[in-house]
Amino acid sequence: MITWEELEKKCRECSACPLHETRTNCVFGAGNRGARLMFVGEAPGEREDATGIPFVGAAGKLLDKYLEAVGIDRDDVYIANILKCRPPKNRDPLPSEQDCCIEYLREQVRLIRPKIIACLGRISAMRLIDPNYKITKEHGTFVERGGFTLTAVYHPAALLRDPRKKEDMYADMKKIKEILDNV
Repeated sequence: MITWEELEKKCRECSACPLHETRTNCVFGAGNRGARLMFVGEAPGEREDATGIPFVGAAGKLLDKYLEAVGIDRDDVYIANILKCRPPKNRDPLPSEQDCCIEYLREQVRLIRPKIIACLGRISAMRLIDPNYKITKEHGTFVERGGFTLTAVYHPAALLRDPRKKEDMYADMKKIKEILDNV
């Protein structure tokens, strides 16, 4: 099995798609490598590209507030994205870009072995749960796949654009916490 150090090095040296040409930093992932809960977003944004750390911009700060509100310490979770490099102008990741990066995420999951994987937003949910996933209808539902419990919640950036979804997000995060406490 590949080690964390080998995986991270391989990821940082990746040139499988054109996104490596425009990145400032590879945004590998961050958090507890023994986490029972893993969050997976779609791709780094501008602040994440600048720092090399996922979810540190406005969306990350909002995610932190939800974690705190339901009693989950960010230091106890692992956060990653499907893509490790920022798409231009924060556009949605292309399927071909996701294909280039997905093995890094799979290896991260194999190394961490989380009990719950929570997809942040529709892109992540469509890649990890179901290609036809409808975030507005299916958020907060749980499925079992390959020994993991998966769910999807709204991406925090979507909540910044549409605050009406914040109550749904809070309810979904409470469910995650409840299940986490019982696994």
